[in-house]
Amino acid sequence: MTPRRRLRLPPAWAPYVFISPFLILFAVFGVFPLSFSLYLAFQTWEPTAGLASMKFVGLENFAFALHDEWFWKSLSNTGWLALASGVPQHLVAIPLAYFIHTSFKQLRNGVVGAYFLPYITSTVAISMMFSTLFSTDYGLINLCLAELAKVPGLDWLTGGQPVDWLNKAENIKPAISLVVFWRYVGFNVVLYLAALQTIPKDLYEAATMDGAGRFQQFWFITLPSLRPMIYFGVTLSVIGGLQLFEEPFILVGARGGTDQSGMTTAMYMYRTAFEFNDFGAASAMSWLLFAFVAVLTWLTNRAFKPRGPSA
Repeated sequence: MTPRRRLRLPPAWAPYVFISPFLILFAVFGVFPLSFSLYLAFQTWEPTAGLASMKFVGLENFAFALHDEWFWKSLSNTGWLALASGVPQHLVAIPLAYFIHTSFKQLRNGVVGAYFLPYITSTVAISMMFSTLFSTDYGLINLCLAELAKVPGLDWLTGGQPVDWLNKAENIKPAISLVVFWRYVGFNVVLYLAALQTIPKDLYEAATMDGAGRFQQFWFITLPSLRPMIYFGVTLSVIGGLQLFEEPFILVGARGGTDQSGMTTAMYMYRTAFEFNDFGAASAMSWLLFAFVAVLTWLTNRAFKPRGPSA
């Protein structure tokens, strides 16, 4: 019997064979959904009727989205939430990371782990916990505000009545922003703490010998050295803030609560696709959102671009 001939691939193919699992998964779960979404943006489609029901409509879906008041309201809500939760994250995370870096030695990892824990905790668990905290009658937040209102001069905090956080339109966005801030501030603390550990100690020693105080060292040494990491963190906050979905969806429901005050663009896209069965318009909105993210990311890059003769 003649031995079977084994299939032998040329050695030059070996790297492609080894990375082929990643390429296949990326093509199936990355390239194909993006390509199909772009294709859908120019189609009208009733999913229950099958793929044969697709009909090319050109730019009608984009025109519908740009003239849709709910789309612009959702975009306005998203921008409000992104600013209200993203800006305080960095304003708090930078000095907090500096404090942990300079004040904790042995317990640093434990303290950082405590701040990082909300980031890796289930979004559903966090939202359910805050739903209880925001409860009108029995929530801990209203209880604390009621106790503070007993202090002379602070009776304006509650106006004599418990705050209805998740049912009144004017309170929904601040409540969601607080949840997002609490969840992601620890992630930024970890980023800035990692960057702080790369700053040479010689700079601080030289500044101390020149008579610079802690605040001067922070302002003239720490902040300029953190500039690349601040750019990275702000960029992540911009992208994540404009894609906000889980927290408001669980806290106030798919419709965004009273007067759609908590309805983000991602939530409206979800409603357009799965509640209104208009996948074409939802796809067009997703690409419009991508354009907004790209523009804001470019503006962030311009804001953090080094200025000077070499810029």
